[in-house]
Order: sequence, then C-alpha cells, then structure tokens
Amino acid sequence: MAEKQLFKDQMGFEVDIPRFPKRVISLVPSQTELLFDLGLGNQIAGLTKFCIHPSARVKSKPIIGGTKKFRFDEIDKIQPDLIIGNKEENYESGINELKQKYPVWMSDIYDLNDALDMITSIGQIFNIESKSTELQNAVQVSFNELSGFKKLSSLYFIWNSPKMVAGKGTFIDKMLQRAGFENLISESRYPEYSEDDLSKLKPQVVLLSSEPYPFKEKHLSEFKQLFPCATIIIVDGELFSWYGSRLLKSAAYFKQLRAKLDPLF
Repeated sequence: MAEKQLFKDQMGFEVDIPRFPKRVISLVPSQTELLFDLGLGNQIAGLTKFCIHPSARVKSKPIIGGTKKFRFDEIDKIQPDLIIGNKEENYESGINELKQKYPVWMSDIYDLNDALDMITSIGQIFNIESKSTELQNAVQVSFNELSGFKKLSSLYFIWNSPKMVAGKGTFIDKMLQRAGFENLISESRYPEYSEDDLSKLKPQVVLLSSEPYPFKEKHLSEFKQLFPCATIIIVDGELFSWYGSRLLKSAAYFKQLRAKLDPLF
C-alpha cells in the first residue's frame, strides 16, 4: 500500500494523498498547465476538454468531460490516486461524488496570494518544492514591479448575450486592480446587465475578454454604440483569469496594455 500524506486544501478539507501521486486528474485548465510546467506531465492521467495548454501535450491525455460536467465512467477507468479541482470552476455535486471514491484536493482562488499559495501547495504535494518556489517567486517579483498606474474606470465583459461582467469577489477583479483599473461593478461574482443599465455607466475603458466568450474585433462597433465615450479593447482573458503558471506572463501583459492605453487619457 502506498504511503500517504495528509494535506489541507484551500477549502479547509483534509485530504489523504499518496506520497508520490502517479495518476492525477486535473479538472481546471490553469492548474493543468501548471502541472505540466512543473514537470508533472507524466503523472497527468486525465483532464477536461477545456484544458488547452500546453497544446502539444494535452492532446495525448484522456478527456474526462468538462469543468461543470464530469464523465464519471471515464474517471473510474483511470482510477486516479489524486484529483485536483477548484471551488469556482467545478460543480459541488460532482466534486462531492468524486470524494466518495478518490482523494480530491480543491483550490479556492480569490487573489494573487491565494494563487501563490496554491502553487506552493502543489509543490508540497508532489515533493517538488524547489520548482514551485522558483515559479512562485518569479510571479511575485513580476507583480511587485506593477505600480504607478493612473486609475482608469472600467468594465470587464465575459459574455455577450446576455451581457455579463466581472464583479467584486473575483480573481479577475483583483487582476484589474493590479493593472490599475477601477472596476465600476459593485455587485459580486458575474452579474448580468441590460443594455439600458449599462448605458448609465460611464467607463473610460471597456475590456472585452477573449474567454469564456470569444470576443473578436467584430464586436468593437457594437460596444462603441453602447459606450460612445469609452475606449473599447479586446484583452487576453487567460492573462486576467488563469491563476497557475500563466501568471508569469500576466504582469508584462498588463504593462503593455497600459502603455497603449495611458497616452489616450
């Protein structure tokens, strides 16, 4: 019988995990990429259809459904010794069902510190703390260099029909703050807004995310009619919402974004 270790996940649950997990299922795209970047690709035995990075390597892995709809039969074929999920991105009933059979470690990401803590925990679970610490430190240093931005009022759209925006209590909102944007949405989570209500807001900048809804250049004119006085731009949603190793690219992206925007204000 494999030796086990007891770990507490970010939701406060204690999880019995083998000392060297060999068949791991990742239920979250950003955490899947993190596992690969930490050199754990051989241990990944299953992932979701939304796990797209690194593109060349995820194609060889079994798909166990989506983030909100698991294929339990496929998971049972794998017989994982560890499943890694996330409170927001996965669904509670599915996670609870998996916990009846398998060790499930859950992340709960609200801000950058939570993301860094998650990276540290993954390093501890897989006994690769030096690698995870190196990654964590690199992310922290890059974000420490973000400062001096003029505050720009903003709206961050994640969906078009209905129109949904990122509100308070989200990782996106925290990233907006890091990039010097003032989110005009005071509601929590991802509220829907009518065009009439949106037209009453006066953002300086409207950010159209590339995911989960794939906003394209063709949408710019539509939003320009809704916000005639605002600057409308398409942004890389992964760099605002992914909380694994992709964070290594986020701070530099925010700098480039502000370098384009600041001369306009």
